[in-house]
Amino acid sequence: MRLSTRVAVLCVGLFVSHQAAAADLPQRWVSAGGALSEWVSALGGEAKLVGVDTTSQHPESLKALPSIGYQRSLSAEGILSLRPDILVGTEEMGPPPVISQVKSAKVQVELFSAQADLSTLEKNVTHLGQLLGAQDKAAQLLQSYQQQLDAQKTRVAEAQTHQKAPGVLLLVGHAGGKPLIAGKDTAADWLLQRAGGHNLATHTGYKPFSQESLAELNPEVLVFADRALTGDAAKAALFKENPILDTSRAAKAGRVFELDPTLLVGGLGPRLPAALKALSDSFYPAKGGQ
Repeated sequence: MRLSTRVAVLCVGLFVSHQAAAADLPQRWVSAGGALSEWVSALGGEAKLVGVDTTSQHPESLKALPSIGYQRSLSAEGILSLRPDILVGTEEMGPPPVISQVKSAKVQVELFSAQADLSTLEKNVTHLGQLLGAQDKAAQLLQSYQQQLDAQKTRVAEAQTHQKAPGVLLLVGHAGGKPLIAGKDTAADWLLQRAGGHNLATHTGYKPFSQESLAELNPEVLVFADRALTGDAAKAALFKENPILDTSRAAKAGRVFELDPTLLVGGLGPRLPAALKALSDSFYPAKGGQ
């Protein structure tokens, strides 16, 4: 057999093999967890999504998909009605009996960690890439992500030659109600640190604080994320329900900034590098080395 013929046969074989491998991959996806859904879309898998949870708000096109409800309170009926081949979510997804029921229906269930660190992100995106047949794309996205974080680190280091890191609190609330304060080992803390802020909260996870504690911490900058309201309405509700915040250094200096709450769900998502830049600009304004 001539070389050109052998190459042609090999190419056909590889093509058929690739097609067969692609056919074996799950084609109908349901995703629970904002960051995971964003990564599925970024990896080119949005067309395979047949349903998402309520935290999956980006890109905007995901809002047109059927909703399976909030990631922590899913129903097996709602998920199975979409006839998925695969359900992806973090360990925050539940309740457990629902996940067991979905597995019993022969749906592939893949659980990912929502831990906010780069090694977890690499594992998550790499595994999603494998499930989508988009390994090369996953590697490219991870490389770009690291480059953006490196640039962010340089930006913060430059800013801190002129200003010290501000003391920050990040509050997560609902329609201005008693907020939870983001502590260590959260996506919010990861975000604050890499934006160049000093998180004044020393606890782990998200916990409510008393009004007295809020007054004592007295942050230089307040960042808030409201799961029900946005813009001026969210800020007004927060201060109405928590008037002690009016006395903070942040409020007096007008350093109160809003954060999209979906950035904090499902681990580290693809929009975080851009959010870091926006927060850094808030933490180090004007002549602070911009």
